[in-house]
Amino acid sequence: MNNNPWQVHNPDGAFRVIVTKALPGQRWLDILTSADCRVDICHSKLVLDTETIKAAIGRRCDGAIGQLTEAWGATLFDALKSAGGIAYSNYAVGYNNVDLETATRTGIPVGNTPGVLTETTAEMAVALLFAAARHVGEAERFLRAGRYTGWLPDLFLGTLLHDKTLGIIGVGRIGAVVARMMVQGHGMQVIYHDLAANTELEAFVADYNRFRATQHLSPVGCRRVESLDELLETADCVSIHTVLDDTTHHLIDARRLALMKSDAILINTSRGPVVDEVALVDHCRHHPEFRAGLDVFEHEPVMAPGLAELTNVVIVPHIASATRWTREGMATLAACNVAGLLSGYPLWQKSDILPFLEKAAPHAIPSIVNAEALGWSGQRD
Repeated sequence: MNNNPWQVHNPDGAFRVIVTKALPGQRWLDILTSADCRVDICHSKLVLDTETIKAAIGRRCDGAIGQLTEAWGATLFDALKSAGGIAYSNYAVGYNNVDLETATRTGIPVGNTPGVLTETTAEMAVALLFAAARHVGEAERFLRAGRYTGWLPDLFLGTLLHDKTLGIIGVGRIGAVVARMMVQGHGMQVIYHDLAANTELEAFVADYNRFRATQHLSPVGCRRVESLDELLETADCVSIHTVLDDTTHHLIDARRLALMKSDAILINTSRGPVVDEVALVDHCRHHPEFRAGLDVFEHEPVMAPGLAELTNVVIVPHIASATRWTREGMATLAACNVAGLLSGYPLWQKSDILPFLEKAAPHAIPSIVNAEALGWSGQRD
């Protein structure tokens, strides 16, 4: 019996590319094989450790597509460089699992997959917000356990979100879409904390208020607050959409949790370590009216002790980007990054990457996060 989890496609390809997890769809594989790549795909469900990936790179490897669950640092980039590699892409929009300084030192461009997760992740943030506000998870478990004996006036009383204040930490693409969803759909007031004002979002809300006026509806607000503490003290619900770096690790800790309203709702679909998970467990235990919705965890797949037992926390296993369109689009972008690098294509100069998802992808590289650090335009010599 063959227990080898690696499968080879197009074995006679001129380039060799390893892919550390089987990716959804077929188009991404067609893109790589059309670029004359032999593609070695790992079909194991386990997270590959560094030594396993290094062994897969071997003596000859031109490019790789890796996962956010893997640590791509000096060991792997040095191995990839020694094997002749010139291309790496993360199968994710985030890349905090990647040592960019090392990748740049070795001269390897690092791709990512932006622009296809925005609406999908925003929808999950909103889904978690409603699930937490209306006790959806707790009520479902109650029903499935056979404890429902009939309608009661006070059964699982939740929070009405309409006209409440939503605080958003990090108003990039995803955070801005969440804001628009909740402003338009549910008349929520929005405050946000970010390094710079999102004038486009504020203009959108101003335009929407002009429409509301024609319907004799009261205006909704959208304003930036300088202080994160002020946002936490003011908001009824808080949704986190910041990047993970040294400045945001444990951004929400015990002190900041204590600033929030006792019945506030905290949603995290960004990165697990942004929230001190141990502190969150303790806070939720001592504040039963406080609720949280989590798609990500500090030490995935392990959760902090006690988190899974909390009835006031909704938890899902990192599925915010898990729609077929998005995950297949991510695979296409990752493949286009690697195939484009190997084919000597230039770097895509537009923010809209959706043309890569159309039938005929542009002859360009969608997204390289360290292009500037490399002093690189994306064109091979």
